[in-house]
Amino acid sequence: MKKFLLVLAGFIATSMFYVVSAQDEPTPEQMAAGATTDRQAVFKLLRFNIGPILAMTQGAPFDAELAERNGRRIAAIAPMIPEVLGAMDTRGYDVETAALDLVWDNLDDIQIKAQALISAANEFSDVASGGDMASTLGAVRTLGGACGNCHETYRADD
Repeated sequence: MKKFLLVLAGFIATSMFYVVSAQDEPTPEQMAAGATTDRQAVFKLLRFNIGPILAMTQGAPFDAELAERNGRRIAAIAPMIPEVLGAMDTRGYDVETAALDLVWDNLDDIQIKAQALISAANEFSDVASGGDMASTLGAVRTLGGACGNCHETYRADD
């Protein structure tokens, strides 16, 4: 929960930066940096929520309530993916990002993939709500695949 709050605080701080700097027009470089920070905050929140789910598949104690809650959170955050990616094309700026340049040429596909993630996260959560460990852990593959579909195409390798 601390990580979630820290990421949320960072997102709020970035938003406040925009309000404060609205008095002085931000430079395009500042705008690109802010857009990148916002983007990364959304993906950190997604990672924060999928991490415990993936840990359960690797031997961490099973917790159906946590799995369902985090799946619902992923479904709630996923609509922000196309929004934060579409907010600003940062290809022409010196920002540190794992996003490949082709992201901004394929925002319609990003929207489709985000919708697939929402559906997969909701389906996973529905399964987890039943409390059955085998079914829940089996449903992780579809959820992870929905995340991976975007990573394979639009994210630089780690």
